[in-house]
Formats: sequence, C-alpha cells, structure tokens
Amino acid sequence: MPFPPFLRPVLLAVLTTSGVLAPHLAHAQGAAGAFLAARQAGIMNDFSASLPYLERLHSLNPEDRSTLEGLVVSSFTVGEVEQAARNAADMLALEPTNRIAALVLLSQAFVQTDYTRALDLAQSDADMHPLIAGLSQAWAHLGAGRMSEALETLDQISGMEGMEAFAGYCRALSLALVGDVEGALAAIEDPETGVASALNRRGYMAYAQLLALNERFDEAVTLIDTVFLTGTDPRIDRMRDSYAEGQTLPFDVISTPAQGMAEVFSVMATAMENARNPVEALIYAQAAVWVNPALSEAQLMIGQIFEEIEQPHMAAQAYDAIPDDDVLGNAARMGRAQVLETLGRRDEAIADLTAMAEQNPDSYASYSVLADFLRRDEQFAAAAQAYSRAIALMQDAGLSPEWPIWFSRAVAYSRADDWDAAEADFRRALEVEPDQPTVLNYLGYSLIERGEKLDEALDMIERAVAGDPDSGYILDSLAWALFRLGRYDEALPHMERAVEMEPTDAVLNDHLGDVYWAVGRQREARFQWRRALSFAPADQLDEDLVRRKVEHGLDAVREEAGEPPLHPAE
Repeated sequence: MPFPPFLRPVLLAVLTTSGVLAPHLAHAQGAAGAFLAARQAGIMNDFSASLPYLERLHSLNPEDRSTLEGLVVSSFTVGEVEQAARNAADMLALEPTNRIAALVLLSQAFVQTDYTRALDLAQSDADMHPLIAGLSQAWAHLGAGRMSEALETLDQISGMEGMEAFAGYCRALSLALVGDVEGALAAIEDPETGVASALNRRGYMAYAQLLALNERFDEAVTLIDTVFLTGTDPRIDRMRDSYAEGQTLPFDVISTPAQGMAEVFSVMATAMENARNPVEALIYAQAAVWVNPALSEAQLMIGQIFEEIEQPHMAAQAYDAIPDDDVLGNAARMGRAQVLETLGRRDEAIADLTAMAEQNPDSYASYSVLADFLRRDEQFAAAAQAYSRAIALMQDAGLSPEWPIWFSRAVAYSRADDWDAAEADFRRALEVEPDQPTVLNYLGYSLIERGEKLDEALDMIERAVAGDPDSGYILDSLAWALFRLGRYDEALPHMERAVEMEPTDAVLNDHLGDVYWAVGRQREARFQWRRALSFAPADQLDEDLVRRKVEHGLDAVREEAGEPPLHPAE
C-alpha cells in the first residue's frame, strides 16, 4: 500500500531514487543500515519500526526534508503526536507549504485551544485540503468568540461544490453550541444543503437532541426508532426514554469548538478511507482522537485501518484504547479478537468473545461473532448453539435474520453431522434470498455428495453458476453434479474450466482426475491426482484415497467402496 503522493516520505522515496539524502550522508557511519531498514519498514507499512531509523537519519542530516517528513508521518500515524508536532514545526520552517506538517500543527493548536494559532495555520500558504482549511477557520473564529466570522466562513464553504452538506452540518453544530436551537435545527433541515440526508451516527444524535430541545419530542423518538437499534447504545436509550416522557436533555454531541473540528477530522478520515487512501485516513483519524480522545468512532477506524495495512499489533493497541463500556466497546473487542486470530491466538480471542457475550446477554452481534470464531475453530456444535442464540435475540428484537446467519448455522450443523438441521437452515437462507449463489452451491453440492435429490441439486447448482459464473468452486460443483449423474462428457469442460480458475486447489484437481478417468483418459487422470497430492494438505481431500486411485485406478477404488466401476479397469 503506497503512501499518498502528497506525503512523499523518505520511506518510499528511497524506492525510486538513491539521491534523496545528501551525498556525504550515504557514507556516514550507520547511515546505510538505517536507510535500508527505514525503506523496508516503509514497504511493510510498519510506521513504528521505521521511527528509530528515521531518527538516526535525521540526526545525521537535520536539513533533509524527506527524512523529516517521514518522521512526521510515521510518528503521527502511530499516535506519537507530540513527537510528530516537534518534527512538524521543523518541517514547516523548512517548507512552509507542507501539508502534513501544517495538519499536525493545526491539530495541536485545537488541542491547546490556541484558536489564534489555528487561524494562522488555516490561512497560511500550506497546501491543506480546502475543506480542512475552510472549516478550521470557521471553528477557530468560533473558538475566539467571533460567531459572525464563523458563519460567514461557513457560507463561503457551502458555496463550494460538494461541500454544502457538511458545511451545513458544521453550521448546525456551531449554532447548537451557542444555544441557538432553532437556527441549528433549520440548518439541518435546510433542503438546499441536504444535511439531513447526509448525516452519520453522531449527526443523527445531534438531530434528535435538537428536535427534542425544540419540543418536537414525537419526531425525536421516531428518528431514534428509525435510525438506531434498541438496546445497542445506553446513551441513545436514555435519550429516547426522556423524549418519550417529554423531557429534554442538554445538547452534548460537542461541547467546545475544538471538538467541532475533531468532527471535521473524523468525517475527512471516513472520506479518505472510502476513497481507498488508508494512510491519509489514518492521519485524519489520529488528528480527530488527539483533539477529542472520546471520539471512539475515529479510534475504531484507526484499528480497522491498521488491520487493513497488515499491522495487527498496532491495530490491537488502537482497539484497546476504547473502553469496554463505550458504545463501541464491543466493536473494539470484536476487532481485537480478529487481530488475535490473525496472530495465531484464536483461543484467546474465543475466550474474550465468550466473556463479552456473557457480559452482553442481549447482544445478538456478540453471539454471532463468537459463533463465527467457534466455527472457524471447528467447534461446530458450540458454533451452532451460539448462532441459535443470536437468531433468537434478533427475532426477540423484531428483526428478521438475513441469509448469512442462516447459512452460517447451516454450515455448522452440517459439519457437526446434523444434516436435517443443516438442510432446514440452508432452505431458510434461500427463503430470504432465493438466488443466493453461495447457498445454492453449498446445498446443491452437499446433496450431490449425499446422493440425495440429485435433479434438484443440479438445478440449484446451475442457478448458482448463473448467479456467479466466474467462481471456479461453483463450476466444480456443477461438474461434480454432472459426474455423479453419469453425464461425464458434459462434466468435463466445466471441470477443466474450474481448474483453470483455481489451478492450485487440491480438491478440484482430484475431481478433474476422476472426470478424466470416467471419459477414458486414465493417464491424465493419474497426472491430476498426483497434482492434487502436491497441493495437499487440504481440508476436504482424502490423501490416502487419492494415493489408492493413483496406484490402482478409480474403478478399483470404487469397487472397494461397493460402487460399480465406471468401465473395465486397466
């Protein structure tokens, strides 16, 4: 995952040029090793590991801008914000237009509620994103007590294409902050800006609070019931209970202009992540949580991004920063469990998820995630039980389970040798989504393997192929169904195509060997069986059986199993 172009840190610059550093530095004591180590860390997105090497390079040549910028980027992305700010000040002195340095120092100014400094940075020549530069000016003006200037700035930003909705949302937050409830509500409901249709979770919280403060209690309750799930956020539940009784609560989505700017950073992080720019997203998210440490949405995103760029240890640290009693505490624990599994510590993950489910007995999400981990750990009976609990909780909450959870429980039942229960759940999944290729394929293939309802199974698999024609595994199911029905010549092209699409899959190569044998191509069959063994071990490949086919042929193996030979043995 490359760094965004505007950052240009030394970690990736070394990949394209050997002239980044001053000539004498290349010969300095220890520089070469630090240089190569920093490069390798950059390739691996291991920002934490890069820091000591970048510091070494910086000490040898303090004027090198690429090294200094690399220090700013690496330290800020891992949350070493004070170090990043020190280096950013040096960076901005060398290069006044540097975007990342200005962004770090802008964040620091809001942390320190130094609104004069924030305004100076926002109005400087630094190459910041127009939304960041403009909205930081608005929040800095508000922080300095200049409400008129803040609103004028927001009006200017609202006139920029694509920025109307978020500028309008910031207007609503700023008006709410100074007690102008009617003005804040009007800003959200302005049809010209479309704020109400572009709100995130925190935006809907703000909207509900403002509706209630304007004594529109019924609308506030309806909004909460429409947007939020009951029982998932105690804060939301308290709001709803109060509004249902006609009681207002203070506006508390933000309480300072600095927290307003943290909302901006958080939304910008989301936009960068959606645009597949994870490093930029990480920088904006770190800025958000530095300014407002309680902004758990941004903290959760930090963990998710570190997972995405394959830094599990940093992801775990990010998730650990969210308290268990936070509304996103369970989501953080689930993320941490995923990290533990990635690190080969699935037992720890399951233990923590089990504790989480016990601590949250009404959370269907907790049981569903626990079930997924148990299934991957091949604890199939326990997984089915956890899925059952999740399904019951969903139904108790008035929710209709979607096809994936029926499918997952069906797989668990199937692997636990409870086929009747499994088939029932597969069919429930198809009731929800009749043409779902994964479900059709799994059920159809299972029926073929069991020798049951072969015509129906073939129809299911053909529908699965129609829904996902580029899946080698679904094509394998179609070929195997035709094989089991004795339609060997029809099976062959589908089986060959499946292996072309998944050339290293042991089971598919084994199946192709069987089809080759069935059409009289015994030499090629043995070749495919040997190929299958070369890709073993595989979960569903019986290696002893395949070796017997190589040695004795498929007909002899079928006779051993009490099945008729396909044709006379060699």
